Parts: sequence; C-alpha cells; structure tokens
Amino acid sequence: MNKLKWCASKRGGLKLVDPNPNLAEAYIKKAEEALESMRINVSRDWKISTAYYAVYFSLYSLMMKLGVKCEIHSCTIEFTKQFLKEYFSEGEIDFVRDSLKARIDAQYYIDRTVRDALFEKMIDSAPGFLVKCKSLHVRLNEKKVAEIRKKFLEKVGK
Repeated sequence: MNKLKWCASKRGGLKLVDPNPNLAEAYIKKAEEALESMRINVSRDWKISTAYYAVYFSLYSLMMKLGVKCEIHSCTIEFTKQFLKEYFSEGEIDFVRDSLKARIDAQYYIDRTVRDALFEKMIDSAPGFLVKCKSLHVRLNEKKVAEIRKKFLEKVGK
C-alpha cells in the first residue's frame, strides 16, 4: 500500500472535509503565536518545538483552505509532497520533514540531539515559511482547490 492510501485509511489520517476559511485563518494565527513563542523562548528544545509548529500550522492552514483534515503530521507532509508540489520545492518538503524529526527528538528523547545547522535553519526559515503559506492562500482559488480535491479523490479511491 502506498503512503497516501495508508494515510487515508488511518483513523485521524487524510480525509476530505468542507473547505473552511475560518479554520484556515485560525491556523495562521496559531502559526503566528508559535513564531512569537519561538522568538521569546530561551530553551533550545522549546525553540525547536515552536519553530516546527509555526511551520506545521502554516501548512495546515492551507489544508483547511483545501478542506483536507489530517491529525498525522507525516501524512500532512505526504499530502504536501503529492498535491502541493507546484507550490513547495522538494527542499522545502524535506525541511518540514526534518523539522518534524527534530521536534520529536527534542521533545521526547534525552539522548538525541538536533544538529546546530538544522536548529539554525528552523529558526531562520520558520518566519519565511509562514509568509509563503499566507501568500498561497491568495493563489489557491476555488478552481485550484477543486482541482486538488479531485486529484486527491482519484489517488485514494474514496
């Protein structure tokens, strides 16, 4: 089974819902709050977590605009890779994936460290990622939303 179908088959996985501009805006606000927390936090681990969530909530705001719900972070990244590749480079998708791993390592493990280069990249890139996602809200018009949703249905067979 491919990753996308696996994600669609899991409880809390990828699922079409009605597009919700109010939730999309609420997730932008959560991303902004995470970014502010990242700026004021002194703990490296919490900076990593809040930087990741600034990026993740920015991305998830687009999911809400598209009407795609998902509670599994790696599946949100897979959706982005397959359906938003027109907007995000492979490097940006790798960055989100690396940031997720860094957040998990920092939050749940004592014996794992996040490389300084990745830490700095997360801190430096999170604000720009949010700005990019905000600009994509404008570019994702109703026609494009319908096209992405149709492609999703074709690929997952639901």
